[in-house]
Amino acid sequence: MEFQSEPGVIRWRLHFSSAPPRVFQALATDEGRARYWAEKTETDGEFVTFHFKNHPPTRGQILVNEAPKRFSVTYFGTVTTFTLTDDGSGGTDLELTATEVSETMRGEMIPGWVSVLMAMKAAVDFDVDLRNHSSDRSWQNGYCDN
Repeated sequence: MEFQSEPGVIRWRLHFSSAPPRVFQALATDEGRARYWAEKTETDGEFVTFHFKNHPPTRGQILVNEAPKRFSVTYFGTVTTFTLTDDGSGGTDLELTATEVSETMRGEMIPGWVSVLMAMKAAVDFDVDLRNHSSDRSWQNGYCDN
């Protein structure tokens, strides 16, 4: 299989030294997401609004919220599912699957998810925020530490 060759689908895997409940909390709560994904998020029932420095807020629907194993949300026109598996040694294997990815968004979303996932690992496993939080140093301006 070629790299990211499945039409309309993006898949990434990432290992955490943290246990599944800690990783899940980072995905499924406003406080958790604010540590690495968006400047802030606001959850209202089954919907979450993501706020970014250089992009208008975007609203997604929470489709699955099964602690500590699975979280799924609509995000920029995709369905993004995070599946968490206990690695048997106290850590977590995460698999991200984004479906319904348009070809126009694909080129940005493949590396975009790497940026989000690596920031997530830093926040969850090491309590470090890799983002620069600068409007001038954004993804649109070529910075990967948006």
